[in-house]
Amino acid sequence: MIQHSHLLAEHAVRSDVVKAGDYYMEVVKAGQTIRILDIEGNQAADTLFYNAIDPSERYSAVDTIREQGNVYLTAGSTLLSNEGRAMLEIVADTCGRHDTVGGACATESNTVRYALEKKCMHACRDSWLLAVAQNEHFGMTKRDITHNINFFMNVPVTAEGGLTFEDGISGAGKYVELKAQMDVIVLVSNCPQLNNPCNAYNPTPIEILVWN
Repeated sequence: MIQHSHLLAEHAVRSDVVKAGDYYMEVVKAGQTIRILDIEGNQAADTLFYNAIDPSERYSAVDTIREQGNVYLTAGSTLLSNEGRAMLEIVADTCGRHDTVGGACATESNTVRYALEKKCMHACRDSWLLAVAQNEHFGMTKRDITHNINFFMNVPVTAEGGLTFEDGISGAGKYVELKAQMDVIVLVSNCPQLNNPCNAYNPTPIEILVWN
């Protein structure tokens, strides 16, 4: 569902441009709103959310999909934790649909999906592992890396129940906004994928803004 935001970029308390292949790992406080902006279009933002007080509580695709009865996320969707609590609500969305079942790229999956020589290429899981290692104050390890949301990614479910990775449905300047219902750690890998045609084989930056 398309829902535009009333928030103005000049009023944001934080703004960060995240290059393709880089990560973003920050705390968003309860009541704050975070916008993930697709600057040039069709760029996937692979995202994980954690309770900032206790990271063992984290976004759960299973609980979220079950409660909303839909495998896609958009305005009005509430993201639930593995304890069944509301973590964030999508309050604005100009893309219209986001994937929560396709998973994140990894060196291993690149090898299986594309070719053996692709294993050495950077992947989202690498970005998350680097983020966890460089931010020890969060008390997280690689065991905390779990299922994610692929904002702006187009992963249709077939009639047979399979998944296909298709051309993106996002565009330059489109965004998704989420209002935090608890203090959350936001961990984003701006996908460096060079093998998937969804971004025309050209990974691009995203911008992340936060409002009080």
